[in-house]
Amino acid sequence: MKRVFNILVGLIIFATTIFAQSCTVNYGNNLKAGHYALVNGIQLYYEVYGSGEPLVLLHGNGGSINSFSNQIPYFAKYYQVIAIDSRLQGKSGGSPDSISYELMASDFCALLDYLHIPSANVLGWSDGGIDGIMMAMHCPDKVKKLAVSGANTVPDTTAITNADLLGMKNFVAHPESASKVAIALTQMMIDQPNILYSDLGKIQCPVLVMAGDHDMIKTEHTIKIYQSIPSASLCIFPDSNHGVCQQHPDLFNATVQSFLSK
Repeated sequence: MKRVFNILVGLIIFATTIFAQSCTVNYGNNLKAGHYALVNGIQLYYEVYGSGEPLVLLHGNGGSINSFSNQIPYFAKYYQVIAIDSRLQGKSGGSPDSISYELMASDFCALLDYLHIPSANVLGWSDGGIDGIMMAMHCPDKVKKLAVSGANTVPDTTAITNADLLGMKNFVAHPESASKVAIALTQMMIDQPNILYSDLGKIQCPVLVMAGDHDMIKTEHTIKIYQSIPSASLCIFPDSNHGVCQQHPDLFNATVQSFLSK
C-alpha cells in the first residue's frame, strides 16, 4: 500500500510540475529559450525546448509561438521543439510588401539549414499547415513527418466558408483602423495559396491531415487534401472548430503524438 501511495504522490508532483511550467513560461517571449537567426534577409525569431528528434511548430495567421502554449510543454517531453514566429508575426522581421506562403516555407527550411538540422518533424496549424505543406513540396528532404490542422490549398469557397471569406475581404476593404501588417497578412489569405491537387500527390513523407468538424476550412476540402497525398492519414475532430489545438489540447496532442511515434 505504501508503494502505491508513493507512486501516486510522485505522479501528482510530476503533473503539478508540468502544469506549473506551462503556466509560468512565457512562450513567445522567453529569454532563456529565445534566439534570432538571419535567414532570407530577415531576423527570424524562434524558441527551443526539450531534446531529442526535432519537431518544428508553425503557428497560424497573425499568431505567434504563444499560440502553441498548450503544445510546447507536452511535446518538449519527447522532442527538441523548435517553435518559430513566422515572418511579420510575433518577434520576427519582414516587410508587408513581400509576404507569401512560399517565402515563409523558405524561411523555415533556411532556419533548419542554419541549425544544421538535416530533417525534422513539422506540426503546422492553419497558415502554419499551409507552410508545412509548402515545405514538404519545395524542400522535401527537410520534412520527416508532417501534421497539419485547418490547412487549405486554395483561397476560395470550395475550401473556406463563405462567411469567413467575406469577413476577410471586408476587413481589407475597410483598413482604417488596421495596421499595414494585418492588411498584408489578410490579403495573403484572400489571394493564396494556390496549390494543385496534383502537386500534393508528389509529397512523399507521411502526413496527418486534421481539422475540426466545425472548422472554417470545409470538411470536404480537408478530405480532398487527405485523398491527394499518397502517405496521408485523416483526423476530423468532433465538436471542434478551427482552433482545435487550443480548444481540445489533450486530444489534439495525443493524436499528433500517436502519428509521430509510429
